[in-house]
Amino acid sequence: MAENRDIEEIFSKSVRAGRRTYFFDVRSTRADDYYMTVTESKRDFNEDGTPFYKKHKIYLYKEDFAKFKEALNEVSDYIIKEKGEEVITNTEGKKNDITENTVEVKKEKIEIKKEIKAEVKPEIKEETSSDFTEVNFDDLGKD
Repeated sequence: MAENRDIEEIFSKSVRAGRRTYFFDVRSTRADDYYMTVTESKRDFNEDGTPFYKKHKIYLYKEDFAKFKEALNEVSDYIIKEKGEEVITNTEGKKNDITENTVEVKKEKIEIKKEIKAEVKPEIKEETSSDFTEVNFDDLGKD
C-alpha cells in the first residue's frame, strides 16, 4: 500500500530570469536524507490568450552534486570565455531564445501548410496522343 505523505520543503530558493523562474528546493527522502529539485517554470499562453505555466524538473541527489557543480562551472566558464557576459541579441533586438524562435517557426510552418492546402487543387489531365494509325474499315473485305 502506498504511503500517503506530504513532501515537506526544507529550504527553497527562487531565481527570476525574464519569463522564466528557477526554483531550487531541498526535499527529504523516506530515509530522512536530503535531495534537491531544480524546476524551470515558464509562463506561456494558450491559443485563447489564457496564461499557463510550463514546468520542467530535475532531481539531484547528494552523490551527484560534485559532478553536477563541476560540469555546470565548466560549461558556464566556457560560455563566458568564448562569448563574454553581455547578452547577444538577434537582428530584431530580442534576446536569443530557442523556445520563442521554435514557436515562431512552428507558427510559420502552420501558415505555410494552410497556404499550401489552399493552393493545391486536384488536376485531371486528359492525355491525348497523335501516335496512331488511321484504319478505314470500308476498305476491308473488298478484294
